[in-house]
Amino acid sequence: MLQLSSRGMKWLKGVHLIAVACWIGGAVSLLSMYFLKEGVSDGGVLYGINRSIHHVDMSIVVVPGAIGSLLTGLFYSMFSKWGFLRHPWLVFKWVVTVGAILFGTFFLGPWETAMMDISGRIGTSALRDAGYQYNQLMNFVFGIVQVAVLVVTVFVSVFKPWNRKKGIDSGAA
Repeated sequence: MLQLSSRGMKWLKGVHLIAVACWIGGAVSLLSMYFLKEGVSDGGVLYGINRSIHHVDMSIVVVPGAIGSLLTGLFYSMFSKWGFLRHPWLVFKWVVTVGAILFGTFFLGPWETAMMDISGRIGTSALRDAGYQYNQLMNFVFGIVQVAVLVVTVFVSVFKPWNRKKGIDSGAA
């Protein structure tokens, strides 16, 4: 099997860490932007906040970070001795990564889009709209859960629990 050189692995690790930082940092930023809505009295401002959340998520930070994490993880598995399923902690990382991307695609993203659409249509009345409130609550609560799971995954990557062979720590991310 083709393996990357030590230098290649370092570059891959750097890109992987940047992607993970974008994904988690972007998700934390999205959650923090919800607090900007407090006291908003202008419908355009509310829509702007929701549109900013959507833009940072879909176009700039979160989705590119998630896809980057997935792809660099794929390259790690293909071009290193770690493989795809060789260790239980790797299986955990694959399940979390794919699961988080799918959950974001089919739940978090649509809830976020609905908030943007509703606030664009009805302005600050959205803050009292049942559909908007539901989407905001689901997105906020499960956004926190997703960030927590991703942070746990970072520590699983660092500590590599459930190793079949004790003492293995080659620095794979």
